[in-house]
Amino acid sequence: MEEDQSPVAPAAAPPPRVYRHRLPTRLWHWINAATLLVMLMSGLMIFNAHPRLYWGQYGANYDQPWLSIGSKANRGYLRIAAVEIDTTGVLGRWTDANGATKTWAFPGWATIPTSYSLADGRRWHLFFAWVLAISLTLYMLWTAIGGHLRKDLHVRRPEWSPRHIWQDVKDHARLRFPTGEAAARYNILQKLSYIGVIFVLLPLMIATGLTMSPGMNAAAPWLLDLFGGRQSARSIHFILAWALVAFFLVHIAMVLLAGPVNELRSMLTGWFRLPADKPRAGDDA
Repeated sequence: MEEDQSPVAPAAAPPPRVYRHRLPTRLWHWINAATLLVMLMSGLMIFNAHPRLYWGQYGANYDQPWLSIGSKANRGYLRIAAVEIDTTGVLGRWTDANGATKTWAFPGWATIPTSYSLADGRRWHLFFAWVLAISLTLYMLWTAIGGHLRKDLHVRRPEWSPRHIWQDVKDHARLRFPTGEAAARYNILQKLSYIGVIFVLLPLMIATGLTMSPGMNAAAPWLLDLFGGRQSARSIHFILAWALVAFFLVHIAMVLLAGPVNELRSMLTGWFRLPADKPRAGDDA
């Protein structure tokens, strides 16, 4: 009986690894994630003290808000301008774990602390505001001086092409993620998103937060002029907070779709495995 002389297929080589995220990026990523979560939840507790938003310098119970969350009769509501949405059980009127009906704007599971305390909410919020301000300042300096901006976030001339941007939008919509060495580089949408968050959204969050402080109003009254009044700053602060929530949700969705183990490992250790190139249509099998 003849022995089978067919060649044995060589074992597939493991995907190559690249050092994708340096230590300052990884540290700031996790510090920022925890900081923004605490600030959002404590900020919602502060909002519960007066769940209405206005434009201009002044806002009180009898003024007309552009957004309000409240309760009437047996239902909760969210009102934006003249549009009112029933939010019973979620916002304005909900039931806690003990079966008691509450009429705070945001439920206890979404706030820090979970029971109503404006003073504690402010303590949590202001402490982590310092963490955010200091860590963001250090990271912005490292991004500019350490080469992160030039190497990773700089948008090069070909990337500004409308055709290039539109192609990236279509690839994201179709869940076509880059492979090979391209997967280790930020695409145009990632660059614009990260630049927008680091250099626009977060600084504006800090600036509008400072504008709501009476002490800063005395020290830097130009902030009131810049944002159109303390109540306008509060409204902008609220909108920016939910813009960051939207960014976070999209970010998490992309991580899960692109491969959560590889993405999470790279943000913990810095090392990223390059996804294998997919064969093009028409290539030999």
